[in-house]
Amino acid sequence: MAMKESGIEWVGSIPDTWDVIPNKYIMHKEKNLCEKWTGEDVMSLTMNGVIVRDLQNPTGKMPATFDGYQYIEDGDLLMCLFDIDVTPRCIGKVTHNGVTSPAYSNFKTHDNASRDYYYYYYLMVDNTKELLHLAKNLRHSFTEEQLGSLKVPMPPLTEQQVIADYLNEKCSKIDDIIAEANASVEEYKELKQAVIDNATMTGIHDSEMKYTDYVWFPEMPKSWNLVLASLLFREDVRPIDANDVSLSLSQVDGLIPTDDMSERSLKSATHDNWKHVIPDDLVLNRFKGHLGVFFASKYTGMVSFHYGVYHAIRDDVYAKYYEYLFHSTTYKNIFALKSNGITVGLQNLSNGNFYSVKILHPTLDEQIEIVKYLDKRTAEIDSLIAEKESLIKDLESYKKSLIYEVVTGKRRVV
Repeated sequence: MAMKESGIEWVGSIPDTWDVIPNKYIMHKEKNLCEKWTGEDVMSLTMNGVIVRDLQNPTGKMPATFDGYQYIEDGDLLMCLFDIDVTPRCIGKVTHNGVTSPAYSNFKTHDNASRDYYYYYYLMVDNTKELLHLAKNLRHSFTEEQLGSLKVPMPPLTEQQVIADYLNEKCSKIDDIIAEANASVEEYKELKQAVIDNATMTGIHDSEMKYTDYVWFPEMPKSWNLVLASLLFREDVRPIDANDVSLSLSQVDGLIPTDDMSERSLKSATHDNWKHVIPDDLVLNRFKGHLGVFFASKYTGMVSFHYGVYHAIRDDVYAKYYEYLFHSTTYKNIFALKSNGITVGLQNLSNGNFYSVKILHPTLDEQIEIVKYLDKRTAEIDSLIAEKESLIKDLESYKKSLIYEVVTGKRRVV
C-alpha cells in the first residue's frame, strides 16, 4: 500500500489514492431557527453522543424556553466550536430529528462525503483536542470560517462508507463491552456500600438485637450502645509543628500528604490557622460530610482550618471503625440532615451539629473485628473494581487508536 504525506499535522501519511481538500468542500453550516417550540425533542451534545434530553427529570442548565433553538435532522453533524478546552465532547452525529441550542454549529455533509466517516475523523481530532492550539481567543472558540479552511483527508466516497461501516460495527462492539464493564463497576460499588452498611450497623455475627429510640435505625446488636458523638470525640486545636507536612483530604484517596501548592486556595498566607493532625485522628471535610469524606489519619501533619480534626476522648474507640461507620449510607444521610445550609453548593457540618449525632458504639473488640473484616472485604471488591476500570481504560485507548488508524488509512479495511 503506497502512502504519501497528507500535510496535516495530526494525520501524517495517508494512502496515495486519497486527496486532501479544505473542509468547506465536504460540509456546510446550516442554522434553521425554531421561532416557536412546539414540543419537538430537545437534543444535547454529550460524551454519549447527541441525545434527547429528559425534560421531565432535567439535569444541567435548563432555559426558560426553547423558542429560538435550531432544528437539526438525522444525518447532520453537530459541533461545539467554543470552550474547546473544557468541553468534554465537541462532535456528535445526529440520528434523531429535533431542536438544539443555537450555540452549537450544525453541519450537513455534501454528496461527496460520508457523514459517518467525517464524524469519526473529527472524533479522532477531538480525542486529542487538536484544534485547541488553533483557537486563539479567550473562549478557545473556533469559527466556521476557520473550520472551513482546515485541510481534511478525502478518500473515495465508497471507501469512506466502508470505513464508516467498519468503525460503526467495531466501535459499537467496544462500546457494548465498556458499558457492561461500567455496569459491573457500579454493581461492585453498590456491593461495597452494602458490605460497609451491614457490618457497621449490625456487626458481622448473628447477634441478638435490641430496639433503639433512634429514628435512623430501629434496632442494633444487644451488646452495642448509642452514644452522643460529643462523648466520644473532641476537636482540640493543637499548635502545628514546624516539621508538619501538609495533608489533603479527598473522597477517593482519603487523607494523604500533598504539595503545599495544591492547598493554596484553601489557606491564608501563613499556616497560623492550620490544625495539627496525628495518627488516628478523624479528619472531616465539613462541606462533604454527607459524602463520607471523613477519614482516620495515618499521618502526622497539618490540614487547612476548613477541616474538622477530632480525636477520641475514650480508650474504647477504634478510629478506623468510625471511618467506616461514617461512610455508611445511614450516617451520610444523618450528616446531610445535620449540615447547615448551602455554601457554594456544599453543605457545612459544624462541630455543634456533629457532636449532637448519636453514634453506634460496639465494644472495642467488636470494632477491631469489624475493621479487620471490612479491610479484607473492601480490598477484594476494590481489586475487582480496579480490574474493570483497567479494562475500560484499555478499551477506550484501543478504540481511539483504531479510529485514528482507520480514518487515516494506515489500517486498510477495504
